[in-house]
Amino acid sequence: MSNDQTDLMEPSSLLDTIPQTSSDAIIATDRDGRVRFWNPGATRIFGFDATEATDRSLDLIIPEKHRARHWQGFHHAVATGRSRYGEGERLSVPAVTKDGLRIPVEFTIRMLRDGGGTVAGMVAILRDVTKRFEELTL
Repeated sequence: MSNDQTDLMEPSSLLDTIPQTSSDAIIATDRDGRVRFWNPGATRIFGFDATEATDRSLDLIIPEKHRARHWQGFHHAVATGRSRYGEGERLSVPAVTKDGLRIPVEFTIRMLRDGGGTVAGMVAILRDVTKRFEELTL
């Protein structure tokens, strides 16, 4: 194996490469729900590029009628440091794209913690499941 191939297997290289090449959306927020990381998969799914999404509220992709429920769950997870959707369960929810199109997504989350163990934010991996929903209605 060449040095270039070996370097790709280093944890820092993997951590840089995976979010940039994933077809799934990877979105990290601070504890207030402001976008801090937005990968190309998120751009592909939702239509906003990283410069449009960064520093904005997650309301960007949450349909208005679902926001109250979302924020209730989000703030509960930040306060307790736990979510069942961070333990392998996926949640299916509607989302909205830049064009205003509603799409179904599934996601899991993980808490991001500071050096003292306090929740500093969350990272979510989201997948557009539109095709699966379309197949169910055929």
